[in-house]
Amino acid sequence: MAKGVRIIITLECTECRTNASKRSKGVSRYTTTKNRRNTTARLELKKFCPHCNKHTAHKEIK
Repeated sequence: MAKGVRIIITLECTECRTNASKRSKGVSRYTTTKNRRNTTARLELKKFCPHCNKHTAHKEIK
């Protein structure tokens, strides 16, 4: 059985992770897929964070 080149990744809010005093209970996380052949570096997208109540940068975590 052949492995696919698309993998599932998790995106986490960078502001919630670094600023513990500002965040409420939890950290905003999204799941998505990426093509590991075309995008070898870690992915960073702007997504809405319900804890920060604004659009922030979400970086790929392992």
